[in-house]
Amino acid sequence: MNQDKSRREFLATGILTTMAVACNSKKLPFDREEDLMASGEKVKLLSIDGNVIEVDKAFLKPVPHMPSVSNEEARKGIPGKKFVMVIDLSRCKNVKACQTSCNHAHHVQDAQNWIKVYPMQDSEKEAPYWQPTTCMHCDEPPCVKVCPVDATFKRQDGIVLIDSDRCIGCRFCMAACPYSTRVFNWGDPNLPVDIADQAYNPETSLPQKKGTVGKCDFCPDMTRMGMLPHCVSACPNGVYFFGDMIEDSVTNGAETFRFSDLVRDKAGYRLMEDLGTKPSVYYLPPVNRNFKFEEGLEKEEPAQKKS
Repeated sequence: MNQDKSRREFLATGILTTMAVACNSKKLPFDREEDLMASGEKVKLLSIDGNVIEVDKAFLKPVPHMPSVSNEEARKGIPGKKFVMVIDLSRCKNVKACQTSCNHAHHVQDAQNWIKVYPMQDSEKEAPYWQPTTCMHCDEPPCVKVCPVDATFKRQDGIVLIDSDRCIGCRFCMAACPYSTRVFNWGDPNLPVDIADQAYNPETSLPQKKGTVGKCDFCPDMTRMGMLPHCVSACPNGVYFFGDMIEDSVTNGAETFRFSDLVRDKAGYRLMEDLGTKPSVYYLPPVNRNFKFEEGLEKEEPAQKKS
């Protein structure tokens, strides 16, 4: 009897000591942030034992977005779609929010921008303007034709992607691209641990790898969720329109147009059409501009500024 009493006293003392240590720590064992109030709404779940259990919805933690498609599906694309982009040069102020958003979403390193904004001037007598340039996602992509290992591929929805698991870093695609929109990862990308540990996903272009090529991917992971590419939603001036040529519709989030009407009525054109690459990116000429060219110079490096 005395032995049992001593055992109970020992256990009680141990429990009290543990609680005292926990309560003196910075975070209490029953932290108020996690001590949620029950909502009364029950959700049925399957336990690890295979039993159906009910849990209050308030205690469920959100699950981070995970890739929803296999590599095979990512290479095939979204059936019944033909994605297209329209860039209105009359609206561009060289804010470069598109570039910043793209870099952040894809963990693109400094000076490796997938979106470049060039100062352009067609002739001495014409006014300069700003031209955002991305991968053109050509219908006849020369980059795909020269890749010896099928790392660069074109999907049925028109998007051209790169499979870094296949890329051998030969850079034939970079030499073949007439638009100079591809970049080479010379060094190890500075990635967060959770990103670096992921399996490569062609639809997010993550994680980038040393010795491989990167480029604009039209954010197909966003389009699968019914959302716009990061550059489109980030632009404060509505420069970028994105949509589906089959549906004949493009939008910048605030405005929606028939694609065919927009490029016809505003004299849309594509870069280097004579090459026969058939780009999926169209430009609207810089007429009736919203901003003066000079207003965008503050975003340029001193050596690039025009006098």
